[in-house]
Amino acid sequence: MEKQELKALIKETVREVIYEERHNLCQILIPYVSDEEQRELEAEFGKPTTEDDEELTDLTDWVKSDAIAH
Repeated sequence: MEKQELKALIKETVREVIYEERHNLCQILIPYVSDEEQRELEAEFGKPTTEDDEELTDLTDWVKSDAIAH
């Protein structure tokens, strides 16, 4: 195996590990909310409106993809 091939293989393996660990960290840090608790929160604070969307940053793609790892 050539040095460049080995380097590329190691680099890709490290990317995969970082992606998996980032995903695990996100799952640990994001608290679970049951349906009942969600209803209570919505009853107390209301549901977000589309006007509120301008203030939010959607990180769904960041969590679900490995776009940052590349």
